[in-house]
Amino acid sequence: MNRREAFKNLGIMFGANLLMPLRRAISSNIDPNDLINGSTFNQDQYNQVDAISDVIIPATDTPGAKAAKVAEFIDKMLSEWYEKDEKNAFIQELNGFLSFILKTHKDTFDNLDLDIQNQSIELINKGNIPSLSKGGKFFFNEIKQLTIFGYYTSFIGMTVERRYLPNPGKYDGAYPYTNIKTLFTS
Repeated sequence: MNRREAFKNLGIMFGANLLMPLRRAISSNIDPNDLINGSTFNQDQYNQVDAISDVIIPATDTPGAKAAKVAEFIDKMLSEWYEKDEKNAFIQELNGFLSFILKTHKDTFDNLDLDIQNQSIELINKGNIPSLSKGGKFFFNEIKQLTIFGYYTSFIGMTVERRYLPNPGKYDGAYPYTNIKTLFTS
């Protein structure tokens, strides 16, 4: 499976909830390989998005979002595929979230302990940050979708997280799901 095909398949997975910029990108048949080195974020915003995405997809026995350079993907998506008002809304919500973190914890998101980062992500996921529109739920959905797309269309997501088997072997319909250790794609 190539990255263009993976990009389309991820779009199908999200269905009606798919972000409009991702829909535009998919309908234009983009190659995610071209999405690096955007120009939307300043260095601090980039570092914070890098940390947020790494909380969403952390490193475990496989590399996480930071290693997959998901923040670069998000930056390029904002630069190339977001309309001006969509981009401004994303940056406004990002800055609002980062201001909330700074006010609440007296430090930037990337410098917080992992437990506090996870609690902060949980707050925004539940929409419990009053300074953000809808408590931050839409912003979290947006950054989560971008993180998932960026990760699973990256080299790491395509080759390390998911293993490519052009011929996976025999089919066993009764194979216990609990024995599956990795996802395969063909």
